[in-house]
Amino acid sequence: AEFPTVAFKACTQQQSRNLKQSRVPAATAPEEVLAGGACVGAESLLHILSNYGRCGGAKTSITVGVVGYPNVGKSSLINSLKRSRACGVGATPGVTRCLQAVQLDRHIRLLDCPGVVLDSGDPPAAAPLRGALAPQRLRDPLTPACAILRRCPPQQVRGD
Repeated sequence: AEFPTVAFKACTQQQSRNLKQSRVPAATAPEEVLAGGACVGAESLLHILSNYGRCGGAKTSITVGVVGYPNVGKSSLINSLKRSRACGVGATPGVTRCLQAVQLDRHIRLLDCPGVVLDSGDPPAAAPLRGALAPQRLRDPLTPACAILRRCPPQQVRGD
């Protein structure tokens, strides 16, 4: 009741309008639906957002901020719920550079935010691992690559 959780898969289609939404609940969706390009779980998420807008029987407008690390699908989530390309998306961090408001319906507005990376005190080599830096902008790609390899078990790297 306090922290609802919804399984959700954003749409991966390349078209600009009428992005597909599967009506099958994410919990019971077969593998072929999950592997396809359609959004899964939108109905459940929209239902929860609509419920937050109900206040004592009267429907009020709500604004929901979509925040998180870079390149986790914040803009893709908004596009999937809107069923159109309202926000730019890309494979590298930094596509969303400023806050953008997207009106979903009369009562729900979503805010697309740039990726947030908190300073953890880690060495600078950890920034690319948190998605804070695009790989193309790295001066020294060897240091982050070594940091990744240190986190992996040797047998996994060898492919045993």
